[in-house]
Amino acid sequence: MVARSLQALLLLLAASAAVHAAIDPLSIGGACCGAAALTAAASLKIVTTGNTCLIERMGRFHRQLNPGWHWTIPILETSSMYGTVREQVMDVPPQQCYTRDNAPVQADAVIYLRVFEMQAARYNVADLQTAIMNLVLTQLREEMGKLTLDETFSSRDRMNRNLLEDVNLATRAWGVEVTRVEVRDIEPSPDIVKAMELQMSAERQKRATVLDSEASAIQSINDANAKATSLRAQAEAEKGA
Repeated sequence: MVARSLQALLLLLAASAAVHAAIDPLSIGGACCGAAALTAAASLKIVTTGNTCLIERMGRFHRQLNPGWHWTIPILETSSMYGTVREQVMDVPPQQCYTRDNAPVQADAVIYLRVFEMQAARYNVADLQTAIMNLVLTQLREEMGKLTLDETFSSRDRMNRNLLEDVNLATRAWGVEVTRVEVRDIEPSPDIVKAMELQMSAERQKRATVLDSEASAIQSINDANAKATSLRAQAEAEKGA
């Protein structure tokens, strides 16, 4: 905020001096002050905390500016990239994937990343965010294809670890470290959901039938044991008489 205010003040002073010079052509001092203010405003580069700036001189990379105030050479030096070195979050939209048993599912993810080398992020890849997004989408489809539908719901930790390892193999050359990848939602197609519900209902009915059969068998055994006990007691009573 202070940096922007300073630059705005310099530009305001320059404009004021230019207007004064236009009104009074003999005011050479005002014109000189205006030109000096414009030059200072154009030369000053202010980098805030958590950010960094790449400077090119005559079209070639020259240096990296860390947080603080820096002076550059107008026209000869230009800002090539201004970015953050803080951790960033990138959402991966839902994608159509197929599991190892050919079940169609929609899966999405979230990526946490940090640029640790701004120069590589600027010059080693044309479009950093698009490259990372396409890479994660490809790896996500590949990981989903290694698992069955049932395994996708119980193996998220393994998928996250594999995605993190595979993605970092490529992104480190771009000056980016992916700190975490989280697969969020895995949604089977409506037909698969309906089939799973029918299967679960059939399994519940099967378990209920088995439990009823076991209960009936236990009841029959108990009745037979009670009847046998009663017959033995009756026989012993008649024998004693």
